[in-house]
Amino acid sequence: MTGMGNTSATPRGRLRATAAAAALVASLAACGLFAGPDNSTPGSSAGERSAAPESAGPPSGAPMPATPTPTPTPGKGPGCAALRCTTVVVTGDMLVHAQLWQQAREDARSAGLPGLDFGPLLEGQRRYLARSDVAICHLETPVAGPSGPFSAYPSFNVPPQILPAARAVGYQACTTASNHSIDRGTDGLVRTLDALDAAGVQHTGSYRTEAESHGVLILQTPAARIAVVAAAYGLNGQSPEQPWQVDLLEPEAMIAKARQARALGADIVLGVLHAGDEYSSEPNAQQHEAAHALVDSGQFSLIYGHHSHSVLPIEQYNGIWIVYGLGNGITELSPWYVVNNEGLLVRAQFSQDSAGTWTASDLAWAPSVMVRGPYRWCSVAADAPQGPCAGAAADAATRQRTRTVVESRGAAAAGAHELLISREP
Repeated sequence: MTGMGNTSATPRGRLRATAAAAALVASLAACGLFAGPDNSTPGSSAGERSAAPESAGPPSGAPMPATPTPTPTPGKGPGCAALRCTTVVVTGDMLVHAQLWQQAREDARSAGLPGLDFGPLLEGQRRYLARSDVAICHLETPVAGPSGPFSAYPSFNVPPQILPAARAVGYQACTTASNHSIDRGTDGLVRTLDALDAAGVQHTGSYRTEAESHGVLILQTPAARIAVVAAAYGLNGQSPEQPWQVDLLEPEAMIAKARQARALGADIVLGVLHAGDEYSSEPNAQQHEAAHALVDSGQFSLIYGHHSHSVLPIEQYNGIWIVYGLGNGITELSPWYVVNNEGLLVRAQFSQDSAGTWTASDLAWAPSVMVRGPYRWCSVAADAPQGPCAGAAADAATRQRTRTVVESRGAAAAGAHELLISREP
């Protein structure tokens, strides 16, 4: 990569960023959304033990009180066949190129607004995200200041206005471990995480301080605590200023963080791999080996990935779903690689059994395509919830191409199915 940008901050700026980050960590831990190695989220076993009185039993000879019945919590999404369910939606690379911020400028102007408006670009996702308890995006690149200067490939520095738009459409969190994480050095990394905080979007995968890097992102839903453990295959040959700034793809380190999440009370752990061969239709050896190692650890509830800018297969391995590649969440159109213009939105429902164990009870996917004139994300699922996208023939071709890849490793036989959002009650 070239044009990496400044990789150091002034001492005063670094101290200010470190102090702000430390305050942020404390704040998030207090809210139960970010757990450090010595903190428990609300409802964790450690918290329950510390709150219990030393003598909680009834007097000798008195009848034992009835065991409280767990509160039914169906969650959002499909019907819940268990007592408690929760649903997660994940999407692929949020890859903002120049044509997209030009579109955002035009959309703002059309609405009589100043600056940039990415809302219309993302609007098609809202219906899907509203039917989930948690929605997680992947921010592929650093963001610039609100007025720029902006740049795209090969050294990204994109408009931060994409982040409040993502939050407004329904995303609660984004992963940030990417081969582009340090395109703009430490300054860009810190600026990006600060912008996510300002937009109200939780994040994991890159960090401002070493203390942050030791924490675990745990998202609380009405029914469950969901941890997110993310990592990237590399940094395009660049070196971070500190080794802890970006989580790199080392299965042992991811498993250790998953164990930490479980100890902190996580019910569900998502493993997120930013890896693969670009524009491929198959996972590479690193993806396959890493995903299987995470499943074999027994610590993860779902594995999913991105980076290849193409949809990759879904498989079920040892009872755990692996979604190898979600393609692009948003991007500009490529005249050379049609798969670059396509993506996958995946919704996983998790259910708790009578023993208290959470497992994925439903996995559904919706194929998507980017369209231009104006630029929009558009679902090409069979129910056509947004109407025609690129035209009937083109939409059918995208849907069939996506289905063929998604189901190439037995996903349909294992129960994965197309998500028809407009046909749900």
